[in-house]
Order: sequence, then C-alpha cells, then structure tokens
Amino acid sequence: MPLQFSPDFAKGQGLISSVAVDAVTGEVLMVAYMNEEAFRLTLETGRVHYFSRSRNKLWKKGEESGNMQQLVEMRVDCDLDAVVVRVRQQGPACHEGFHSCFYRTVTPDGQLVENAKREMTPEEMYGKKS
Repeated sequence: MPLQFSPDFAKGQGLISSVAVDAVTGEVLMVAYMNEEAFRLTLETGRVHYFSRSRNKLWKKGEESGNMQQLVEMRVDCDLDAVVVRVRQQGPACHEGFHSCFYRTVTPDGQLVENAKREMTPEEMYGKKS
C-alpha cells in the first residue's frame, strides 16, 4: 500500500536527516540518514531503518549488534526534509557501546569529556573491534 505522505527526499539528494530520541527520557540517541526505502520500512515494520552513507546501503538499527530501535512515533519538520524518531532503544544506541552517541561534552576550552558510562564494548556488541 503506498504511503499517503513522504518527506522531501530531493533536497538532500535522496536522503533526509533522522534524529533518534529515547521515547521515555527524551535523550537524543543518535543522528543518521534515511532514504525512501528506510522511511517506508520503518513505518511498515515498526523497527527503525537507516541508510548508511559510508557503506552505501540500507540497514536496520541493531541488525548486527542486537540493539534494535522500536518506533514509538515519527515527527517531520516544517520543511518536510528531516524526521525525529521517538524510539524504545534496546541496549546501547552508539556503536561505541554508550546509550547515546552524544556521550561526550565539549568544554569551553575545546576539550572532550565523557559524560556517560559505556554499557557494552564494541567487541561485546559485534564480536570484533569497531
């Protein structure tokens, strides 16, 4: 069944920005991109899908690590070219093993300080070093 709405994928050369947010806490978990197929599959399956620019392929969050994202709600911005996906996150969202990819704070002098504890190592999630 065709979707009644589709974001404006043309502006971003076939991709839109997608911000994943924890549906309970509101914490920003990660930022990634969706193409039309990832957008459609996310709505159809309730599991969040993205498009990897570096690997040039579609991927379902957690397909390798087991740390899936269950869609709770999707919101679109006023320009129709970015979405916020409110999710139930299973395990760490970050490929480095932190709950959020935003686990570092930049201090006024430009230093990076970790602001969270690692939940899993990349080896625990993927069986190899990332």
